[in-house]
Amino acid sequence: MRAEFVSLAWLVATLAGYYALKPVYRRHPRWWTSPLLTVPVWLALLGVIFGMNYPAYIRDTHWLVLMLGPATVAFALPIWRYRHVIREHWLALALGVVGGSTVAMGSAWALASALGLDDEVRRSLVPRSITTPLAMVVSSDIGGVPELTALFVVITGVAGIALGELLLKYLPLRSALARGALFGVGAHGAGTAKAYGIGAEEGAVSSLAMVLSGILNVLLAPVVAKLMA
Repeated sequence: MRAEFVSLAWLVATLAGYYALKPVYRRHPRWWTSPLLTVPVWLALLGVIFGMNYPAYIRDTHWLVLMLGPATVAFALPIWRYRHVIREHWLALALGVVGGSTVAMGSAWALASALGLDDEVRRSLVPRSITTPLAMVVSSDIGGVPELTALFVVITGVAGIALGELLLKYLPLRSALARGALFGVGAHGAGTAKAYGIGAEEGAVSSLAMVLSGILNVLLAPVVAKLMA
């Protein structure tokens, strides 16, 4: 009975934190006010106060992560609406997705190796740049820890939004294609939400880049696992 109560309490705390902090982001849309950052901070504080660790939290609320799958599929609707953009720029998009995914996976592995991190942690870091449901699948396939990968995905999303805002400020990215792909490949769903805040076309391109990056990572997982063996 106590276990069920604790699971329910964490569910309520997660949803309450999201609905309480999302209006703050709407009024002040900055990376440090994103619910992707503020809600985990709120939950971490509760975890410290009540002595709950991350594995226990993710075990009790894992079905919230599973709901991200249908939410990711919903991104197909704007992709269909802006299919003419995809037809016109399919080569640039394909090259961007392949190049961005390769750099994301390779840099994560290289940096983790340079820092001497544990093998499981390194494998968990590799799929950090794609959307959570697919990242957890890839992590499991290549010998990582899916729950740890989910945490890295959140950190990557927040960092991607912050870095993306900085790049948009200083780089001459004039096309919606470039601005959308930047967020979709580098910061998955969090970046896509940011891209929709910039414009509908940027959001559609970001959605497509995010979905293609996720599929590419899933397809390449066996190859990546063999390379890391």
